[in-house]
Amino acid sequence: MKFMKIGTKPDTFYTEEATRTVISDLPSDLTININNITYLLHKFSLLPKCGMLQQLCSDDSDNITINLHDIPGGEEAFELCAKFCYGITINLSAHNVVPAFCAAKFLRMTESIEKGNFVLKLEAFFNSCVLEGWKDSIATLQTTVKLPEWSENLGITKKCIDSIVERILTPPAQVSWSFTYTRPGYKKRHQSVPKDWWTEDISDLDIDLFRCIVNAVKSTYIFPPQLIGEALHVYACRWLPDTTKGGAPESSEAQTDIYLARKLRILESILNMIPSDRESVSVGFLLRLLSIANYLGSSTVVKTELVRKAGLKLEEATVGDLLFPSQSASGQLIYDTDLVAAVLEGYSIVWRRQSPAPLESSPFLKSIRNVGKLIDSYLQVVAKDAELPVQKLVSLAEALPDIARQDHDGLYKAINIYLKEHPDISKAEKKRLCRILDCRKLSPEVRAHAVKNERLPLRTVVQVLFFEQEGSSRARGNIQPGTTETMSREKQIAVPEHDMNKLHLGGDEKSSRDEATRRVKASETDEQKMKRLERKMLRGEIEEVESSGKGIETRGEENSRKGHDPRKMLQRISRDR
Repeated sequence: MKFMKIGTKPDTFYTEEATRTVISDLPSDLTININNITYLLHKFSLLPKCGMLQQLCSDDSDNITINLHDIPGGEEAFELCAKFCYGITINLSAHNVVPAFCAAKFLRMTESIEKGNFVLKLEAFFNSCVLEGWKDSIATLQTTVKLPEWSENLGITKKCIDSIVERILTPPAQVSWSFTYTRPGYKKRHQSVPKDWWTEDISDLDIDLFRCIVNAVKSTYIFPPQLIGEALHVYACRWLPDTTKGGAPESSEAQTDIYLARKLRILESILNMIPSDRESVSVGFLLRLLSIANYLGSSTVVKTELVRKAGLKLEEATVGDLLFPSQSASGQLIYDTDLVAAVLEGYSIVWRRQSPAPLESSPFLKSIRNVGKLIDSYLQVVAKDAELPVQKLVSLAEALPDIARQDHDGLYKAINIYLKEHPDISKAEKKRLCRILDCRKLSPEVRAHAVKNERLPLRTVVQVLFFEQEGSSRARGNIQPGTTETMSREKQIAVPEHDMNKLHLGGDEKSSRDEATRRVKASETDEQKMKRLERKMLRGEIEEVESSGKGIETRGEENSRKGHDPRKMLQRISRDR
């Protein structure tokens, strides 16, 4: 930071109550009032350099009182001008040059009044020192916030912005000035200047000035959109609340309307500055902005736009990107599953609109499969949340079409974790939760675990055994391929005809009633098979093929050894019904 010293005399100003005066052998003959401060000064020192005071003191009165309440910069800026008139030493810097310059212009301390006047010296310092320095230009630009109109009219704001943008556009190899860069692992002595070296320093600016800088840089089309996105990310981290830690901000200021209005303005400005390029910002950044928007109570327009942008990039997200704590009605911190549900819905709308007929090599199929794996992994984490209702987990799981999951292993893990962490849920809730599971899409390893899992409803266990036996029968050639229709998760349980209207028929909910009847009949066929399985279990006659192919052993005996007595299982199934 550069400084300029003007004057040689020591500071003789002193304060007595609300009055500022200067030590002198001569009595004061000029009184100046600025806000709540009164200055007792001398005409012979101020009038030769101040054109305005000369005009106001045109009469020959011995003592004159002048009110200068509207002087830009207030009493502090006026005192710098007054000390210059007395020849008292003052130090100019990037922090006070703007108010001093505006006040000097207001008092008309120009060359037409006296040679070598204050305005000339301020202009020389501003042009030769401030504008030639990177951090000086930023600090000076920030001070224009208090005097926006004066700074704009005098050209200070534009000159500072032009100076800053010029340095931002300088190739990194030619950057020779000091800058702030606190990224972990970066060492200035041993590494070259990074492309985003400028992002932290300009994050100190007010949002309106920051927007001017960013828009000026964007208009040159020199930098890639990702670099603009990085600048927005740094600014958001600097000024917006961190919702990843949960709870309210520590500062009492957070509860005021001024705080909320300021943060909302910053959030909306950042959203509007995001480049249209899809790769300009990460999905994690968009999700964080959405979480902040919910916390601050942003408008529906802002939230909808953030949901749309995040939905377009959801497949790029990680589980960590989706984990945002929220406060429950009881005051405990829970995961904000509503945020994820909104983004997932936005993604699904776009996917259904764009996706053609599903093909194994289709990028649309690959996209939704990636999202399916992401959501299942997310469910495995939030399932540990003691405050998470069954319905929210079910809604998230069912938000994706069946095609999104090649297997249900991840979904089974989420269900198992939820049942383990919520042992007190009702039978109805447990059945509703397990209804989202398609037992035919479970791998052999997961099926083996499910058969021994006492947390599952026995109805689900029987379904697993049924499909395992069906697979074994097909392997022996007893069932020709294609004779048994692949069951969806709705056809795993028989549906009475009077409940047909409640049946969700896969991805096409507008199927005709005849189609629904056909599917129900198909499910009744499988129900008959399951009843036959139950009778076999009672007799201990369930058979399975060993994975090694060495032979067949009695399933009833194996179940008895593992603690799954068929008679007890059927008794519990009857109770569950």
